Amino acid sequence: MSTKAQIKFTYEDYKSLPYVERQRFELLEGELVMAPSPNTEHQEIARELFRPLEGYIRRHNLGKIYFAPLDVVLGEPGEEQVVQPDILFVTKARRHIIHEDEVRGAPDLVVEILSPATAEKDRVFKRRLYAKYRVREYWLVDPEAQTVEVLTLGERGYERAGLYHKGETLESPLLPGLRIALNEVF
Repeated sequence: MSTKAQIKFTYEDYKSLPYVERQRFELLEGELVMAPSPNTEHQEIARELFRPLEGYIRRHNLGKIYFAPLDVVLGEPGEEQVVQPDILFVTKARRHIIHEDEVRGAPDLVVEILSPATAEKDRVFKRRLYAKYRVREYWLVDPEAQTVEVLTLGERGYERAGLYHKGETLESPLLPGLRIALNEVF
């Protein structure tokens, strides 16, 4: 009986990819997972969420905000996972995790915009991954349902802080006073 060898890629393998190719891959449990190119709706939603987030973070001098593609490296050496969230925020107090080529450690906020190709991975696998590495707040943006689910990290993983629909105003427990009108996002 023959068994197929399972190849497990390392962080070093990932970093050896040409820079242009790395822009489209994540490293999840030793597998190189190609991220599909975002469509125009995805890009527009990302832009409309990023603008008020960036404005709020700058006005209050809270830290740094970035958008994909930017590697976020989670885990200990030899067990690294590499993700590229659509939007991520790191507080000033944790700016030491920001490096020239990547963020090494859990951001304080991660935003993932769902697509048919990524929805299950974002809702299940990344939700567990981000909770394990202590991302404080996780937003799941569903373009089809026109909703944003805001999750905050609790003792047993993520808890829903709110589910906001088009026509409503999103609020973030992590960023008190931030208000995003979802009519401007969807």
